[in-house]
Amino acid sequence: MNSFLNEYSIIKFFGNLPDGGAIDSCEMTNKNGMQLKVITYGATITSLKIPLKNGDFIDVVLGFDTLEAYLNSFNTNSAPYFGATVGRYAGRINNSAFCLNGKLIDLNSNNNGHSLHGGNSGFSQKQWKIKNVTEGKNPSITLSYFSPDGEENYPGDLSIDLTYTLSEENELIIEYVATTSEDTIINLTHHSYFNLDGHNSTILEQDLSINSNAILETNEHTIPTGQFLNLENNPFNFNQAKKCPQKIDTTFVLNDDEKFSASLYSSNNNLKMLVYTNQPAVHIYVGGNCNNEIKGKENSDYHALSGICFETQNFPDSPNHIHFPNAVLRKDEVYQHKTIYKFQNS
Repeated sequence: MNSFLNEYSIIKFFGNLPDGGAIDSCEMTNKNGMQLKVITYGATITSLKIPLKNGDFIDVVLGFDTLEAYLNSFNTNSAPYFGATVGRYAGRINNSAFCLNGKLIDLNSNNNGHSLHGGNSGFSQKQWKIKNVTEGKNPSITLSYFSPDGEENYPGDLSIDLTYTLSEENELIIEYVATTSEDTIINLTHHSYFNLDGHNSTILEQDLSINSNAILETNEHTIPTGQFLNLENNPFNFNQAKKCPQKIDTTFVLNDDEKFSASLYSSNNNLKMLVYTNQPAVHIYVGGNCNNEIKGKENSDYHALSGICFETQNFPDSPNHIHFPNAVLRKDEVYQHKTIYKFQNS
């Protein structure tokens, strides 16, 4: 498939899966020149180019040039999930088990006996379908995925629509809508690694701010203990902006106010990213296990400080903690999650 859809969107063939399934890419551009590329494998963002005041464009997310590279990345020591959609449940579930309606559900284990990011083959590794593409000043694409009852041992047929929109205000808007045939749990997130100086740079000189006064305490396997840690006098207090940490894998409990949830700023090009979400937390991740074993776009050597993740979501392991926000989706309910990444260049 290689068709020009309209003034703002183009769909092209990206590659074939091992089973022969065709993966497409969709390229969208708003009126300002902000450009998004998404592939149907994992509903993954492969590129996000932001226009700068000087007329240049900068690609602010990590990714790969080929489908083969995305497939192979899930066979590395620690899969990076570059730009992917994560589900059915983002983060970890302790001992790969939880109780729902009085019944114990055993999930597939893929991380030290626990379930991480949906299991052995989560939504990040699925073939999504392009459901709709809209043109105009705020171009968008909606992708859909049907997760059958029992996939990775999760109950219920789950139907998901995911819409990416580029607004006139240079916002990347991500909206998830899901329904289920029977009660289940759900926690979707987006897993781009951002770098405002470009995907082949380092994030260490960029300023991070997080609208949070508490983080989740975790054990040695990064499983929440159920306790909250106050961020007063804590090195992970980012209420006042400071440089990105060299290593972090932490869930921040977001303050319930109208402010942005988090922000990232590069003084190098005066580019700022503001994150807004209707979710109760943002999981910040820096310092993965790339270790220069992963070649990214344009043959870049990706390393542990190449990017930073802002995974807006519910709490990890929420089904196993009664005082955590509810993660159960009932069969007569609709799951709705909205996150905005807004870019400003002064």
